[in-house]
Amino acid sequence: MTKALRHLMRALGPAVAAASLRESVRAGFGAVLGLGLVGLLVLAPTVDLQLGLYLIAPFGATSVLIFAVPNSPLAQPWSAIVGNTLAAVVGVAVCLTVRDPALRIALAVGSAITLMSLARAVHPPAGAVAMTAAMSPDAIHELGFRFALAPVAAGTTLLVLVAWIYARTTGRRYPFRQFEETNSQGTYDPPPAERLGLSEAELTDILQRYRQSLNLGVEDLARLIGAAELQAASHQTAPLAAADIMSHELITVARDTPLIEIAELFKRHRFTSLPVVGPNAEFLGVIFQMHLIARARDDARYFGGGFLSALKGLLNRGRDKPVYAGDVMNVTGPRAAVTTSLGDLLPMMADGEVDAVPVLRDERIVGIVTRTDVIAAMARHVARNQ
Repeated sequence: MTKALRHLMRALGPAVAAASLRESVRAGFGAVLGLGLVGLLVLAPTVDLQLGLYLIAPFGATSVLIFAVPNSPLAQPWSAIVGNTLAAVVGVAVCLTVRDPALRIALAVGSAITLMSLARAVHPPAGAVAMTAAMSPDAIHELGFRFALAPVAAGTTLLVLVAWIYARTTGRRYPFRQFEETNSQGTYDPPPAERLGLSEAELTDILQRYRQSLNLGVEDLARLIGAAELQAASHQTAPLAAADIMSHELITVARDTPLIEIAELFKRHRFTSLPVVGPNAEFLGVIFQMHLIARARDDARYFGGGFLSALKGLLNRGRDKPVYAGDVMNVTGPRAAVTTSLGDLLPMMADGEVDAVPVLRDERIVGIVTRTDVIAAMARHVARNQ
């Protein structure tokens, strides 16, 4: 009985993974910003039967999707804009032809679901759009099919544009990643963690077979499979810790080290990363050679000119505005402890964003593990087990 009750309680409990406070605030503020801008600048809070520019309740539900779960296929621009618009067209058509309120509402929502499914534009708030039209015969008889254009299509499009800009500004991706798009190096090779040997068609078939195509995109499925394989591989690696494979003798720089000196250290020691430390040897950040190159490339695109001249200009910035280590160091990358296992180090460098992980003890850097160190350790493990 206790076991059955426990299963029942779990079934009735939350199925969504816990969200961080930061992510919850990010999503909530995005909805405030989106609906606030749309309401203040374009759509009135009250019904305007002349222009049809007014807020409708389903926009709140659309905001939940595009700001809180932007990776969901149900939240993508096509689903949101086309789904809401088709539902509005259906709702208006039913409202103008069916008199009975109960039948009108049921027929509008059911027909909208069918049409959205056929158009591959399923968007849950669209059901509320169809229902709103069916429940508002006076307004619909005044607006007619203009209701589908304004407020529905116009309002949804504006919300999507705000969500697009807000997601990029806050470090999220909206619309979601496509299966074949450029990686961080600007090529079309999948990131290392997503090189599964599975085609887009095969991944799509998996989603359809398990009826998950409305919940997950192909790219996200590839990322999840890759992460799961990487985690499973970490269980099979040798019981090595960061302390066993890290470099102990470190070359470090201070926050106020000029960039030209950093470039000389990269050239002299052939490092790909340099830790930045404070006066008491506390760890402050890491400078990655590839990030300097990326910054010079961005400068070349923004200011014009060649890449080499941009890199030279970055290194030889004038005296009035010199560039120091503190200006270019990475402070958000992964960090490890001396006891961090080799298996846990693998995913930290799998996405190609960093090629070295600092190892800390009491906020002080005691070593650094590079991608070469990890590969060498895994190679030794494979050789021992052959």
